[in-house]
Amino acid sequence: MKSLKTIDKKIKNGIYPLVTLLILILVWELTINMLKIPSYLIPSPSDILIEFKEDWRVLLVHSKVTLIETLLGLMISVLLALFIGTLMDFVTIIKKCLYPLMYVTQMIPTITIAPLLVIWFGFGIKSKVLLVVLTCFFPILVNFADGIDKVDPDFLNMFRLMKSSRLKTFIHLKFPMALGDLFTGLKISSTYAFIAATVAEWLGGTSGLGVYMVRAKSSYALDKVFACTILVVLFSLIFVGVINILRDIVVRDNHKH
Repeated sequence: MKSLKTIDKKIKNGIYPLVTLLILILVWELTINMLKIPSYLIPSPSDILIEFKEDWRVLLVHSKVTLIETLLGLMISVLLALFIGTLMDFVTIIKKCLYPLMYVTQMIPTITIAPLLVIWFGFGIKSKVLLVVLTCFFPILVNFADGIDKVDPDFLNMFRLMKSSRLKTFIHLKFPMALGDLFTGLKISSTYAFIAATVAEWLGGTSGLGVYMVRAKSSYALDKVFACTILVVLFSLIFVGVINILRDIVVRDNHKH
């Protein structure tokens, strides 16, 4: 009964932004038509919709490339964050050495790293995946490490009283307790992942939404640019939604056990 009320509340909360979005789209369409603004300056929503209908096959091909780059980057980021986060918990000196350096790396703008990766690794998939990893790895690691540090001291004392080894304590207590924070980091990273892949594609490549966007911009086809931007936003929202669902399932099951 409680879960049905929660779902009903989520649906009601989702209606407000949806209605607001529809009103903004309507105002956008009417403004373009009334002021006769040319499509090479600002396309109308109907122009963008026509672009989706006419060019969906090409958009699909480019979307697949960006999706693969993003998924690979996210998976590598999660695996690295899990490995280094676990290592930092077992070897404290590693945390003291690496943690400050990782904060410094996050202060470097993505757009300045991307050209270097293209020079070092070429225009292929490597440079794109690496940029996604560099963008997503840190938020996942920080949240995972914070989740481990936030474990209730009373639980830790209980495991010590039971003569539990550090490995068993990590597997049965620290890791399960840090899962919620791990998913929070993953959700944050997923919003940046597609942007990172697209930025890397801007700087060179043969396919991908970033490449498609650059070509469209060069020919002043702003309806194509907007269509591409909408796809990036939609994919990011889908990623966040999937991660939220996975988090609810995993964390709920974990609490049951």
